[in-house]
Amino acid sequence: MIQSKKVLGTLGLAMKAKGVASGEFLTEKAIRDGLAYLVIVAEDASSNTKKKFSDSCTYYKIPYKEFGSKDMLGKAIGKEFRASLAITDSGFATLIGKNLELEVTEYGKNENI
Repeated sequence: MIQSKKVLGTLGLAMKAKGVASGEFLTEKAIRDGLAYLVIVAEDASSNTKKKFSDSCTYYKIPYKEFGSKDMLGKAIGKEFRASLAITDSGFATLIGKNLELEVTEYGKNENI
């Protein structure tokens, strides 16, 4: 069972610790630069956004999860609505991944870039 409150609370802590890249541009950049350990896209994001990040995460071998709404993700990190987030801290990514029932490994900082 996905533990939404724990995920959202941990996202807030990760943001305060500067372990989150939010918004489409910064999420994309974190993926391409090999800094993302986990990518979360809002369930109510457009199908183009979901496909773009799903394909990108598959290519770079980064765990990907659709979770919550844009409003919910934005509020969790203290911003307006956000369609996408990249967790750039391995510890927070592992913790959030467990609560999202995902296995997060050391994929960030990709060697094949």
